Amino acid sequence: MCSEYYEKLEINRNATDADIKKAYRRLALKFHPSTNKEPDSAEKYYQLGEAYDVLSDPRKRATYDKFGVEGLKGGIPYEYGGGGAWSSKYVYHGNPDKTFRQFFGSDNPFADFYTNDVPVLLGGLLPEEVKTQDPPIERDLHLSLDDLFHGCTKKIKISRRVMNDDGYTSAIKDKILSIDVKPGWKEGTRIIFSKEGDQGPSKIPADIVFIVRQKSHPLFIRQNNDLIYKAQISLAMALTGCSVNVETLDGRLLNVPINDIVHFTYQKVVTGEGMPFFQNPSQRGNLILTFGIQFPEKLSPERKDLIKQALLFKN
Repeated sequence: MCSEYYEKLEINRNATDADIKKAYRRLALKFHPSTNKEPDSAEKYYQLGEAYDVLSDPRKRATYDKFGVEGLKGGIPYEYGGGGAWSSKYVYHGNPDKTFRQFFGSDNPFADFYTNDVPVLLGGLLPEEVKTQDPPIERDLHLSLDDLFHGCTKKIKISRRVMNDDGYTSAIKDKILSIDVKPGWKEGTRIIFSKEGDQGPSKIPADIVFIVRQKSHPLFIRQNNDLIYKAQISLAMALTGCSVNVETLDGRLLNVPINDIVHFTYQKVVTGEGMPFFQNPSQRGNLILTFGIQFPEKLSPERKDLIKQALLFKN
């Protein structure tokens, strides 16, 4: 069984065309005499060129796989030459730089990634590819107040460009990102998924950043870690006292007694009934009750007299 050329490229006999190209690119850059001054680098560079010249050609590879180096270089009998097999003697042209140029398109494999302002080192080869990262991709993550109170998990599907195994072509693929929303997160919280943007041969994928946007709630307004609830009460309740029922975000019913005279700027604070603290969810902000006072639309003369008497203060 033949394996010499495969061993030179450090691949197995089942390698695909993409595997062969990827292996040659890596090893040719590693052992190129311009960058590798080891005594045996030139010989290894020559052997890589010959191995790639054979294995990258379907007819040469098929002959090599079946008849070995002897059959490839010595030729095979005519009767075995059918079906496109290589029937004449194979001779490597002996110029590994020619193989290198045919593969990379020039003596500098990074020519597509650099401008003339970048210095070219060591006989036209750059030591390694310099990659830059695209700016972050920002997306809004709309969450309800209940999500931010309890915490939850959100699954978000993204589509991005992913490089294929050959290192040159790409395809659009979907991916599911999972976000564990923590109790107490605030508007503007940023969740970063590192390098989940489009891939490319000459760039580092961008980070994907989700920014928390809080949806409005029908009953509560959030103010940092406090929750503000506006209760509607009558004028009589404002003057004589009352109790206000408030259903909390965790489903409890609070009965809040109001014993003071309520005016338009009056607030009632219930400690520990607000939003959880992100750093310490066992602690919570406050519930702040504000009030809307409903005045009667009209009063009879008799009721007006009663109110005057009730509110008339004597010295």
